[in-house]
Amino acid sequence: MLSVDQPYEIVIGLEVHVQLRTTTKLFCRCATQFGAPPNTNVCPVCLGMPGALPVINEHAVQLALQTGLALGSTIPPMTKWDRKQYFYPDLPKGYQISQFDLPICDGGHLTIADPADESQARTIRLIRAHLEEDAGKSMHDEANGRADSRIDLNRCGTPLLEIVSQPDMRSAAEAKAFLTELKLLLTYLDVSDCEMQEGSLRVDANVNLKIEKAGDTIATPIVEIKNMNSFRAVERAIAHEAQRQYHEWEETGLTIKDRTKRTFGWDDAAERTVPQREKEEAADYRYLPDPDLLPICLSTETVEATRAALAEFPAVARQRLQADYEIKAYDADVIVNQGRGVVEYFEAVAKGSGDARRASSWIQQDVLRTMKEQGVGIGDFAVSADTLAELLGQVSAGKLDNARARDVFQHLLEKGGSVAEAIKALGIESVDAGEIESLCQELLDANPQVVEDVRGGKMQAIGSLIGQAKKKNPNVNPKQFREICLQLIQSAG
Repeated sequence: MLSVDQPYEIVIGLEVHVQLRTTTKLFCRCATQFGAPPNTNVCPVCLGMPGALPVINEHAVQLALQTGLALGSTIPPMTKWDRKQYFYPDLPKGYQISQFDLPICDGGHLTIADPADESQARTIRLIRAHLEEDAGKSMHDEANGRADSRIDLNRCGTPLLEIVSQPDMRSAAEAKAFLTELKLLLTYLDVSDCEMQEGSLRVDANVNLKIEKAGDTIATPIVEIKNMNSFRAVERAIAHEAQRQYHEWEETGLTIKDRTKRTFGWDDAAERTVPQREKEEAADYRYLPDPDLLPICLSTETVEATRAALAEFPAVARQRLQADYEIKAYDADVIVNQGRGVVEYFEAVAKGSGDARRASSWIQQDVLRTMKEQGVGIGDFAVSADTLAELLGQVSAGKLDNARARDVFQHLLEKGGSVAEAIKALGIESVDAGEIESLCQELLDANPQVVEDVRGGKMQAIGSLIGQAKKKNPNVNPKQFREICLQLIQSAG
């Protein structure tokens, strides 16, 4: 959509390279461990030594199949391997084993919430997803100015699944939403850890503009943006590139018919895209079928067995939590977006406490906040689901108010132990109803104006007495105190 502030429409397609969660490489037994000393996880196969033959990693094929099915792709009965020819210092064979005309996953889609209207959905179509091996890593000594480069080939041969979208996205925010939902799905399936800082998920964005002028639609030349190390960087790079392309078109008038596709890099420090090279076309790569690898035939039985064994998708989990636990769509979205571990934690707390809405509130307000402060995942969180369920059960039963329950929660975080031990250590005791009634009467007698305000319809006036009551006895339940005070006022009226 065009606007006064943005006289163009952005057209965005993404290429997402996902490292699959295997212990060994795609065509050899070398480890895929991140952070190993340079050039230690290598062998004659991934180094491309003469006479070394590749052997397919069946687990990588299975993970690619799971991903394709989750994305609604068509799985062809046969897929094959191709050699993609190009010469980089970190590609020792001089070619990359990839898939050209018969990818393992054809088509598909991913549905996201529209960033412009969260109540609406946007379906982003996929072109394909194909398997390929990764290249190595070039490390340039630019800081010292010696222009030295070193090559680490540990990553050579690591299994990648390249997921290619149609150019369906129309804003940088949509691209970020697509990547966020895709990463969530991949982690739910456990096909990748998607750690961008380790190179397990890398994104290239293809961007151009559509400009309306004198009744004609003008398309600017396509630019592929690389070197983006976060989803936020992707969003900023696309937004910057759109403005750059518009200004370039205003100056040159060049369209997609006048200029071939180019590759730009994203300079995060300078917050701008910079040209790198003219983009190669398929013919430049001189694809040919790999003579050392046989095609893969996937039977209908294999595909359907894989489909039946798939983990629950995030979109399905959101709907199920709303239906089963009667929580709001927003709350279900927050919980599901934290990953499967938090969903399982929530369900255990909800069932154990018998109060799903309270469990949802506490997890969002207290558990997730504490996890962020401590930098831990739900698997390392100090308060177990059973312990939190017991604590919230006492709140629901009226044995603890929220304030005292949070004192117990903090004690459990710091000291551990059981709910009963925490309550004892904090000196929390149940207060007899008769004792609360006496305290209510004492404070009502001392505050006649509050009594008059309540009789006049200002029910909130009773709140001023709750603070006084807590000072006299910290174990008083505010809700119970309020109810008894109102009863006394009404009976004396």
